[in-house]
Amino acid sequence: MDDYRDRISKLPDDFLLQILSRLPTKDVVAMSLLSKRWRFLWTLVPKLSFDLVLHENTCPKFTKFVDRSLLLHKAPTLESLRVKIGSICHNVDVDVSVWVRIAVDRGVRELDISYCPTEEPVRLPKCLFPCTTLVVLKLENMSLVDASSYVCFKSVKTLHLLDVKYFDEQSLPHLLSSCSVLEDLVVQRCPGDNVKIVSVNAMCLKTLTLHKSSQAFEGDDDGFLIAAPKLKRLDIEDYWGGFCYIEEMPEVVEANVDVIYKNTERILGSLTSVKRLALCLMTSDAAYPADTVFSQLVHLELCTCAPRWWDLLTRVIEDSPKLQVLKLRQKHIRRTSSPRASWKQPASLPKGLSLETFKWELYEGTQKQKEVAKFILEHATRLKKVIVSPKPSCSLLEKHEMLKELSSAPRGSSTCQLLFD
Repeated sequence: MDDYRDRISKLPDDFLLQILSRLPTKDVVAMSLLSKRWRFLWTLVPKLSFDLVLHENTCPKFTKFVDRSLLLHKAPTLESLRVKIGSICHNVDVDVSVWVRIAVDRGVRELDISYCPTEEPVRLPKCLFPCTTLVVLKLENMSLVDASSYVCFKSVKTLHLLDVKYFDEQSLPHLLSSCSVLEDLVVQRCPGDNVKIVSVNAMCLKTLTLHKSSQAFEGDDDGFLIAAPKLKRLDIEDYWGGFCYIEEMPEVVEANVDVIYKNTERILGSLTSVKRLALCLMTSDAAYPADTVFSQLVHLELCTCAPRWWDLLTRVIEDSPKLQVLKLRQKHIRRTSSPRASWKQPASLPKGLSLETFKWELYEGTQKQKEVAKFILEHATRLKKVIVSPKPSCSLLEKHEMLKELSSAPRGSSTCQLLFD
């Protein structure tokens, strides 16, 4: 053991600091007891990470440790400060304010602060908002009411705002306008955030995630407005209604749209360049404009929890000439009972069904499901693999009947493998 420890001690300081930067600060400090050389090495680690859980959720002990670590820290630059407080702490506003001030003074490049989501948000100090060294800023259950004053995040490329409270409707647009090089944005809405419409206007943005938290919103006037012409990836989840209007985004290659809006034409109509698409919608008729063609779409994941989901599948199949991978899965509890109306099979497949892989998770073997599965087996002439995973609640006999029925269905591809997971 001594030889092994000595070998580690002989490594260059720069290499050791890289290793220590990947560990929680509590463990890094504990390692300082290994040898005299390690005693003060931890004070030069450029990345500090604190988690209340590692201190047995004891707040006084935790805050004292963070205070001491920051005061003794001697690295030329504080590259990263991460603080996670998952349970109630008294005087947390004061403590976090002091820690943020120290981090800003040390030229912090990455700041990640999270507080217990069931408690009142922590108010951040004004000194944070003109911080020009920040490149990554991640906040959870924080208050940005003081961001109505001067903000300058000219270096911020990654901004994550989860359950954040703003001063008013204009606070978030004002904040985003100061992030001139922003590439990655995550906004998770929460009740009481003082915002009705999240307006995102970011010319350099490449990745955008917009969620509403699990708590209910009232009315249909809560929504999203998006103008991001350089966007590559889009993720929208909204289970409480409202709206989302999107300007043309010709460079999007991957999107997840999981919403209960009555009309999603303004969303999907802007995603014609998408290559990977995940959908969970309440509508098929108003899903996207009639003349839309997903000319680059090769991978589709469709949720089967909505009524008449098979009609939406029909539309996308008809309008996606390059589709190669199809995955069906019920992600949520069924929102309403499925209607008895018959499934209308795709009317036009000009190049045939180009699918190569078809996967169905939580398959139940209902009449509609069997119709869809048999159609794909018969018409997908390039199909190589079909993977069917029955619902866990299905009995062995039910699974046997599913397998027997699908195995005997006509197949358009002689090389297709049918696998039951």
